[in-house]
This record gives sequence, C-alpha cells and structure tokens, in this order.
Amino acid sequence: MPWYLKLLLGLLLTTASASQAYTVACHLTYGGETRTIEAAPTASPYSEVPIAIGSRLLFRLVNQAQAADLAAIKLYTYVDRDEGPVLIHQTSYPLPPRTNDRYGFTGLHFVYEPVRDGELQYWCELKDRP
Repeated sequence: MPWYLKLLLGLLLTTASASQAYTVACHLTYGGETRTIEAAPTASPYSEVPIAIGSRLLFRLVNQAQAADLAAIKLYTYVDRDEGPVLIHQTSYPLPPRTNDRYGFTGLHFVYEPVRDGELQYWCELKDRP
C-alpha cells in the first residue's frame, strides 16, 4: 500500500476515534434546581445507571463509543412508579452528533411527569476529554 494511502487511513481512523472520545454533559432543570450530569465514553451501555431527578423521575445518559455500528448517545427518562420504572421519553443521536448553537446537540427538551405534572427540561453538549 502506498505511503499516502496509509497516512490517509491513519488520519481517518484517528478522526473516527476522536469523535467518540468526548464526555457528554447534560444540563437538567427540575423543580427550580439545575444540575449537570456527565458520561464518559463506555463500551457497555448497561453499566450506566439512571440518576434520580426529584422524587419521581429517573434520567439515564449513555455515551456508547464502542462497536461502530452501535455508537451513539442515548437519553432515557423514566417515571419511577411503585411497580418499577416506566420509560416516558427516549432519544438517540449517532456519533458524532451535530451541534446546535445554544442548546448543544440535543436542543432543549421538555419532559412531563405524568402523575404530578412536574416538568424536566434538559439539553446536552459534548465536552473535551476529562
């Protein structure tokens, strides 16, 4: 293989790896409180546990960087019922996601709690490697 093809292949592989090597930060607002959660790249999406938001919502952020055909950022919101969590909102973004100017790559989302009518607002952005 000629040297220039090797160089081009190396650059393409480096660019693909770099696009998947970012931490994701999600900014969550619920009940007048805003906080940020982050997720580093992972090869196992099932290792990411949901974070409690208020008393009834759970938010799960998965930054799956491995397995090129599955690489994506996935966001899940559940309502925590007595019988167990129920999915009420889910979205997925292929890597690398396109970036919106004001609200990262997701835009601003609104998710409503079905029991008490609480409102969760969130948006997510890519951050540099930790």
